Amino acid sequence: MKPMKPVSAERLPELLRRMPKAELHMHIEGSLEPELMFALAQRNGLTVPYPDVAALRRAYVFNNLQEFLDVYHAGTLVLRVEQDFYDMAWAYLQRAALDNVLHTEIFFDTQTHTGHGLSADVVINGLHRACADAQAQLGLSASLILCFLRHLSEAEAFEALEQALPLRDKLVGVGLASSEQGHPPEKFAKVFARARGLGFRLVAHAGEEGPPAYIWSALDVLKVERIDHGVQALRDPALVARLVHDGIPLTVCPLSNLKLRVFPSLTEHNLGRMLEAGLVATVNSDDPAYFGGYINENFTQTFAALGLTAQHAYQLAHNSFAASFIDASASRAFQDRLAEVFEKFD
Repeated sequence: MKPMKPVSAERLPELLRRMPKAELHMHIEGSLEPELMFALAQRNGLTVPYPDVAALRRAYVFNNLQEFLDVYHAGTLVLRVEQDFYDMAWAYLQRAALDNVLHTEIFFDTQTHTGHGLSADVVINGLHRACADAQAQLGLSASLILCFLRHLSEAEAFEALEQALPLRDKLVGVGLASSEQGHPPEKFAKVFARARGLGFRLVAHAGEEGPPAYIWSALDVLKVERIDHGVQALRDPALVARLVHDGIPLTVCPLSNLKLRVFPSLTEHNLGRMLEAGLVATVNSDDPAYFGGYINENFTQTFAALGLTAQHAYQLAHNSFAASFIDASASRAFQDRLAEVFEKFD
């Protein structure tokens, strides 16, 4: 990676804002802001179990992943028709464009919503329509990754996959999300083998709260191409060596890690050490409506806490394009735009 000219601490937030980037770890249901949640509830004749937006935001204090998931799933109850999914995705995509995101790979699941009586096509068609409009109206490339919920059974994951197959052309990959502890990746070995055979790109959450062993399993059993989170990898030097050797990207979500108490403070986050170790780390927002920041907030707060530099910024943004599932020519074009911003910034 070519050396970057130094940028002062005062100017660094502006560079982070301006630099082109890809976002590869963002759950669309986790972008549902309280204001939109209340608006959708009213449109659908539903109620939210909080008196107002301020009361709902006050509930966004979590001691662990499961406490967050409980509030998160309650919020999904307002999503009832295709337009709701479009509106939720469109709100995120507009925000991402303002943050100079050129490409995003959006996580979603159907199991939550089919559990509420919706069909998978309502979810997928609404989200995909927003992605198509983002390309046409915002110049923002967006694709969809269907996540299986790991607290449910593999049989239910198979059912979700089969329900999505008629809309196969609207998806780029499959992933694994939800409660990590007690649900190792190998629980889903067969459904990932099926998805791999169908040509889906493969990712999985591993090593957020779970141990490094879960990362090994995601790589060796599920045969994923990217690890979502992966911050526990540094506990296992042999795993770090494997990840570096194979160039496996890690989609790190600093504010999420802080909010869910994976790290007690941002100053103790290991993103800088991951880069020093040669890991292909990226920065992402995970569930920004709940965790206090979209992608640029993740960059600016983490860089301020860790004293990271313009060189780190370039590396992380470059990694995000290299780690994405876009074709090589599009990736190179985005990387060229990134280099141009850094060369012209003063």
